[in-house]
Amino acid sequence: MPHPSIRHATRADEDSLARLDLAAWSPLHAVTPRPERPEPFFRERCGPQDHLVAELSGRVVGYVRLGFPTELASNAHVRQIRGLAVADEARGLGVGRALVRAAVEEARRLGARRITLRVLGHNTPARKLYESEGFVVEGVQPEEFCLDGTYVDDVLMGQSLVPLDG
Repeated sequence: MPHPSIRHATRADEDSLARLDLAAWSPLHAVTPRPERPEPFFRERCGPQDHLVAELSGRVVGYVRLGFPTELASNAHVRQIRGLAVADEARGLGVGRALVRAAVEEARRLGARRITLRVLGHNTPARKLYESEGFVVEGVQPEEFCLDGTYVDDVLMGQSLVPLDG
């Protein structure tokens, strides 16, 4: 089984990532309605430099978006996983795990002391993946979202990137 290769996104990935984002949309993780067609992927505050891309056999099969949880200078030591998607045909091949690990390493490389994320409470597969990679639940916002008439928790997870003696 081939291992995914992870690299930084480029502007040339725009169309592939927009199509992947649309195809991977699911009520398991999305809090916005399903888009009708691919939307611009890169935005002013979220460009190629904020994305790591997974490839299998030269084809884009996933991405992770890494950003800041807030715009506050006092919070600049924290990075947040702000999106993760894997193509259906690449699920179960270690792509999501490789992207999470790459995001953690990228956050470390950028000098972050912590990495956080938010995940919907009913998204058990994602929560298990994050937990297996060292993320712990740091808080729960009960019934934060109402999706198709069902109230869903917003689960806050994180991990320290500083060694225990640091």
